[in-house]
Amino acid sequence: MPAHAYRFADLPTLVGQDVAVSDWITIDQSRIDRFADATGDHQWIHVDVERTRAGPFGAPIAHGFLTLSLLPAFFDSALQITDGGMGVNYGLNKVRFMAPVPVGSRLRGRLHLLGCTPVEQGGLQLTWQVTVEREGADKPACVAESLVRRYPATTAT
Repeated sequence: MPAHAYRFADLPTLVGQDVAVSDWITIDQSRIDRFADATGDHQWIHVDVERTRAGPFGAPIAHGFLTLSLLPAFFDSALQITDGGMGVNYGLNKVRFMAPVPVGSRLRGRLHLLGCTPVEQGGLQLTWQVTVEREGADKPACVAESLVRRYPATTAT
């Protein structure tokens, strides 16, 4: 169960706050390879273990979009809306990949609520700043402004 649970009606009161921190996710070579297969991005810096030893990072690194694709998992492990219905990804305002993610890294998401705006069907559009932290690193791997629409449980899904 997520560490932080909130009621749907309480979400607007969280604007401007660090709301939750997710569990750690390990980025192993198998995850990188599966992502490469799913996206067709087989650039050597991600999948050629031998070649990367002599490359700029000394080991394979995760795709930036693999890091970004973990946002739903970060939300899932960090935050529960106890009386909420469905949630949908509405998009991104901005994304920056600040530092590489070498194979074997552990990542987590720090969730800061920037905004909360009512939308149709009694929903809320939440603007989150998600800072993807790499364990032991001084600099975040990624900072993304994520837009999520949440709806109360009474809304048909």
